[in-house]
Amino acid sequence: MADSLKTLRGRAGAHAMHSHHDSKAVSQPARDAFMARFEDEVDPDRVLSESERARRAEHALRSYMAKLALRSAKARRARKAGPA
Repeated sequence: MADSLKTLRGRAGAHAMHSHHDSKAVSQPARDAFMARFEDEVDPDRVLSESERARRAEHALRSYMAKLALRSAKARRARKAGPA
């Protein structure tokens, strides 16, 4: 019961915040930090050009998301199959 109240309070707070602020502006620092992770992965010494680093980071991000999707599909398949 307490979890559902926390969820409702959180949801109300999020809606209030988004009614006063631009959603993209609020989440931009988090998106920048997430993308920096992939830029650091592909060019830790910053020797590539900005455009090449961005291109490679985009591919690293897509690879990461594809791997997450694969893990998710495997987990769904395992749940559907039932206990081993």
